[in-house]
Amino acid sequence: MKNYLIIGGSSGIGKELANQLSNSGNQVFATYNKNEPAQANPNIHFHKFNVLEENLSTDFLPEELSGIAYCPGSINLRPFDRIKPEDFEADYKLQVVGAIKLIQLVLPRLKKSGNASIVLFSTVAVQTGLPFHSQVAASKGAIEGLTKALAAELAPSIRVNCIAPSLTDTPLASFLLNSDQKKEVNALRHPLKRIGTAEDIANMASFLLSDQSSWVTGQTLHVDGGMSSIKI
Repeated sequence: MKNYLIIGGSSGIGKELANQLSNSGNQVFATYNKNEPAQANPNIHFHKFNVLEENLSTDFLPEELSGIAYCPGSINLRPFDRIKPEDFEADYKLQVVGAIKLIQLVLPRLKKSGNASIVLFSTVAVQTGLPFHSQVAASKGAIEGLTKALAAELAPSIRVNCIAPSLTDTPLASFLLNSDQKKEVNALRHPLKRIGTAEDIANMASFLLSDQSSWVTGQTLHVDGGMSSIKI
């Protein structure tokens, strides 16, 4: 049995990942920000945790962690000339500074395991230029750079990898998929002709957190229905 920390584990990809890890017999410490989930699974322990706050406490965690996944994100799709600089800053604080703060806080616990894994999240929009994605692409581009730098610095005891999804059917992206027409149009943009699911992304995250990926580090893996690499 291993201990895992999922930041943003009450919804979407984080929720699915927490369920997968707990169903494999692991102890999962999952955080939420606003709405406390029901404690239905005895192997999932929810704690209120806002990465934007100062003086964060990790006293609820065990002394040793085998892995963490940092799942908070935002999708703000607007023309570049309508985005204020402070909007970019807010995105960066949530998606990059938050991840940095969290990793620094739990680093001693990860080191104790001797073979830990960190999973971060990017977006297909970093490698594939998409209009109206400048805000999210700027922050997630930084995450991809952070992934490589930390993978180099923390090897060999801690692996660091990143997942770059395309559009996924989660509450975060619900405004982009709130009609059958929108779902069909977005599905057809992908070579595999469907929208991603939380399970698709969590499957990769579970793999990266497990010993099955023990020779994988410093990678950004594109789980995106083929959008970033092929055109048909």
